[in-house]
Amino acid sequence: MPELHVAGQSWSVSSASNLLDALNAAGLRVPYSCRAGSCHACLVRCVRGEVENAAPEALSPERLAEGWRLACQCRVVDELTLELFDPARDGLPATVVASDWLSPSVLRLRLQPGKALRYSAGQHLVLWAGAALARPYSLASLPGEDAWLEFHLDCRQPGAFSDAARQFQPGDVLRLGELRGGALHYDPDWHSRPLWLLAAGTGLAPLWGILREALRQQHEGPIRVLHVAHDSSEHYLAEALRALAAAHPQLQVELLTATELAAVLAELKLVSRQTRALLCGSPASVESFARRLYLAGVPRNQVLADVFLPRA
Repeated sequence: MPELHVAGQSWSVSSASNLLDALNAAGLRVPYSCRAGSCHACLVRCVRGEVENAAPEALSPERLAEGWRLACQCRVVDELTLELFDPARDGLPATVVASDWLSPSVLRLRLQPGKALRYSAGQHLVLWAGAALARPYSLASLPGEDAWLEFHLDCRQPGAFSDAARQFQPGDVLRLGELRGGALHYDPDWHSRPLWLLAAGTGLAPLWGILREALRQQHEGPIRVLHVAHDSSEHYLAEALRALAAAHPQLQVELLTATELAAVLAELKLVSRQTRALLCGSPASVESFARRLYLAGVPRNQVLADVFLPRA
């Protein structure tokens, strides 16, 4: 049976054991969110020995060369010595500059990183609120324009991170983990093409940054933004979106409740085969969006989607 050596502990595990399960079963409290290799909260570093890695492409070649692995995607096949990701040592400090409610359930968090962070609209970061409390969140801020990193946290349901976030105060220090480039981005080559941005809930966060990036780059094609919320009180960027629409005639904004979604999706009509569609939200919402876009004739390779997975 392979032996694990971590944080001063040593113990044997069954061959081919999932590494994340083995670590948490030993009480080491490695955080995770998706168990799909997407959130990057379960980073560990192989100091000696190697694992069977099901998703090497999930990390950059540089991170892999440094020994970092995603524990949820690894199986133990031999003796292994590990270091856990330590946010105090391995993370970038970031100070809370503002924490306020945009709606009854959406908390806007603005952070000032300890050093300049290079990122693009649509990317996401792992936020650490303690040694074993980490969650990935999409960036809603626009690099080069916003002086902070902005996140929109869905606090409708209780959860360890959202419960902690309700208590954040200006001056508190968090730690930033992995910066990830998801599927969503703005390509300058799209400047004359129709652009559809379809979001559910806080899936609007990365699309808010991408929308402003498109407008900053003087996107010429029509832009259609569709935001679905549980009820009208949760259209948390309604005023800001309407202000942008008033200033940019090519921008159309539609704010829908969940009960209105099916009828509006049924009426979606493709105006150009060159349309690019960006989708973000829960798995069910993104699936509904994608199905309707397919029926409307949007080519699959012109649809980009990020899914906010519920915690496994």
